[in-house]
Amino acid sequence: MFDSPLSASAYEVLAVAWDASDDDLRRAYRLRLRQTHPDTGGDAALFVQVQRAWELVGTAEARAAYDRGHGFGGTEAPRFGPGGSGPGSGSASGGGGAGGWRPPGRGADTRPRARSFGQPGGWRRERYLTLMREWVGRGADLPDPYDPALVRSAPRELKRLLADALAEEETARIVGDLGMGYTVWHDVAADPRDPELKLDHIVLGPSGLYAVLSEDFGGPVRLRRGELIGDGVEGAPIGDLVAASRALARSARVKFGGAIVVLPDDDVPTAIEEIGKVRGTPVGVVARSALSTVLRRGLTGARDIGGNELFDVRTRLQAAVRFV
Repeated sequence: MFDSPLSASAYEVLAVAWDASDDDLRRAYRLRLRQTHPDTGGDAALFVQVQRAWELVGTAEARAAYDRGHGFGGTEAPRFGPGGSGPGSGSASGGGGAGGWRPPGRGADTRPRARSFGQPGGWRRERYLTLMREWVGRGADLPDPYDPALVRSAPRELKRLLADALAEEETARIVGDLGMGYTVWHDVAADPRDPELKLDHIVLGPSGLYAVLSEDFGGPVRLRRGELIGDGVEGAPIGDLVAASRALARSARVKFGGAIVVLPDDDVPTAIEEIGKVRGTPVGVVARSALSTVLRRGLTGARDIGGNELFDVRTRLQAAVRFV
């Protein structure tokens, strides 16, 4: 809830300055509880955020840890940067080999992992770094583009790019753990004529072929008429995902069994919500913690793939996929 670059800080949720005294912080918390309590006409989601904010800064020890980790007067290492040889350290346009991308800190893990191609979050991280340098100013010193205080003060466009890169990297960690029966492509160009039209992930396994969108809008979202809505939602994410999958399906001569939108757990009302078919494609909106379950069992209406057909689909995708 407070770990996204787009999220309000605990102090912003409590409507108090980050350097407020402990007494002022406690008074602000009590006031916000009264203002947001559902029994007095408040917003239930915001009421939960207020309680969570207090858990993070309500004691001296918790507050000190939160301040260090979020750039409030501390010097702890940044939270949003890529780790080691993990996401963001390579070229977004590189294809990579099977299993070439590994989450940071997973080098010694010998468990079989999904075959992985491409760089999850790479395109958005590169775009973020370019725009961050432009925003700070040419020639200006930029020792750490992921410093939490810098990220917090950046324009929403930059924070959104970083939030989505982080979301793609989290999804990549999850699908990588599905095992050797799955093949995954990250940051795939859906249509060479439109560089903005991309698929965050393509997942192929026994439960079918899925187009996956990893998103973080910085707050709760809900569905209306088959599309996501919410304060941070722009455009038509589900419609764009289905359009991108159809474009790639035509060029690769494959058929997607479904499309999945993955969101942070705190931002969805239910862990798994299947909304039926959009332009003939089964669609589900899934909390991050439920993604592996959905990919193993499949969406309702999606067709399982096995044997020679699985090999044929993988071969066609390998020949057709291009990375952004």
